[in-house]
Amino acid sequence: MDAVIDRRRGNRLDRLLPNRLLAVAGIVLLLAALVAIARGRADWGQVPPLIWGHLATILVATALTPVMLWRRKGTMSHRRLGYAWVAAMTATAVTSLFFDAGGRPGNLGVFTGDFSFIHVLSFWTLVQVPLIVRRAQRHQVAAHESAVRGMVFGALLIAGFFTFPFDRMLGRWLFG
Repeated sequence: MDAVIDRRRGNRLDRLLPNRLLAVAGIVLLLAALVAIARGRADWGQVPPLIWGHLATILVATALTPVMLWRRKGTMSHRRLGYAWVAAMTATAVTSLFFDAGGRPGNLGVFTGDFSFIHVLSFWTLVQVPLIVRRAQRHQVAAHESAVRGMVFGALLIAGFFTFPFDRMLGRWLFG
């Protein structure tokens, strides 16, 4: 009996620790983005609406991430916030499909032949998001949680942290 209790505690810790780490990383990313946006106020008028839309949706997803990872799972509020998170991630992925990696005016991203690594993440997100929802609806908790962690780590955190180096807009605003 003790072994079963220990195993359950271990499984809970195995789930909680990565969730807490991902949540903290999400908070750090959110704070960095908000500080960058505030510091870039002088340039706000030059930022295209597509970029503002993208920033708005990813900020919503990034703000919801720690809440979702820390709160109790399976509740009605978790589901509602989860649908908001899914909508924000989907909108973020869709807007990024229109990004032009080369900065050419009039280019519409993947729809005019421009393709970069960020577009791969966008397509991956658009495939994964419905699977995340379906796994939750089918109560496939481990698969749902694993897919959410992968999405948070890859499409939100890794992609998010790469918006700061390489003379990118948020990086210039934050460090410039």
